[in-house]
Amino acid sequence: DLDECAASPCKDHQYCLNTDGSFSCKACDASCVGCTGEGSEKCKTCASGYMKEDEKCTDIDECNLPEKVCTKENQDCVNTSGSYKCVCSEGFEDKDGTCVQT
Repeated sequence: DLDECAASPCKDHQYCLNTDGSFSCKACDASCVGCTGEGSEKCKTCASGYMKEDEKCTDIDECNLPEKVCTKENQDCVNTSGSYKCVCSEGFEDKDGTCVQT
């Protein structure tokens, strides 16, 4: 078996998996920018919104940062994978970028 992966035939956001007589390109984990294999512990660099923790790229919970990310009145922060979103608190709705009571 020839190791086709030695020639790095895959794209930047993929890793090469050598198979018997061939190879396949697999997508890197969403937490990675470039990788050497499957999973968040094989990242070359962590993607935006992720940080290296115990050799893995883990999601940063922007909602628990000391500096508030959702600063408008009656607004809550919702953590998402690699990011966050600001939503109006319960009982409030978005009216032209302001959370007003429903």
